Amino acid sequence: MLKVEENKVVTFDYTLTNDSGAVLDTSENSEPLSYIHGSGEIIPGLEAELLGKAVGSKFKATIKPEDAYGLRLDNCIKKISKEQLAHLPNIEVGMQLQAYDEQGMQILTIVEIGDSEITLDANHPLAGQTLHFDVEIVEIREATDEELEFGLHGCGSDCGETCGDGCGCGGGCSC
Repeated sequence: MLKVEENKVVTFDYTLTNDSGAVLDTSENSEPLSYIHGSGEIIPGLEAELLGKAVGSKFKATIKPEDAYGLRLDNCIKKISKEQLAHLPNIEVGMQLQAYDEQGMQILTIVEIGDSEITLDANHPLAGQTLHFDVEIVEIREATDEELEFGLHGCGSDCGETCGDGCGCGGGCSC
C-alpha cells in the first residue's frame, strides 16, 4: 500500500476553516486537490501532516501561521497615490491586484481608499491565521518523470493546458 512520501502524487478532499469555524475553502462539490509531495506546492504544515498517511486516511490538522502563510507583517502594507491606479475603473476595498517585482508576482489587496491615497496589503489573505483542515486522502500514485520536471499543471495553473501549449493563463510557466 502506497503511503504519502516524497515524489508521490497525493489527491485529497478537504475543508479549511478558521478559528471561528468559518469555511475558508473546500473541495466539496468540486475536484479534490492533487499535489506532488515534497515539491512545496502546498503549505508546509499540511504537507507534514500528510506524510506517511495512506488512501482512506481521514484526519484533522491545525496549522499555525508560521507553517502556513506566515505572520502578518506591517511592512507589507503600503500607501500609494490614488493617481497610480487611475487607469483602473471602479476600484474598491477588497479588490486584488497583481504586481511584479524582483521576487516575481505579488497579489496586493486594496484595504482602504482615501481621498488621495490607496492602502495596499501584500500579506497573503490568510497570513497570521491558524488554519484548521479536515482531510481525507483519496488517491496516492507515483509521479511521472514529466510531472516531477514540470509539476502537475505544467503552466502552474488549473487551466488544463500543459507547458509549451501557450495556454495564456498567466500561470507562470517555468519550462
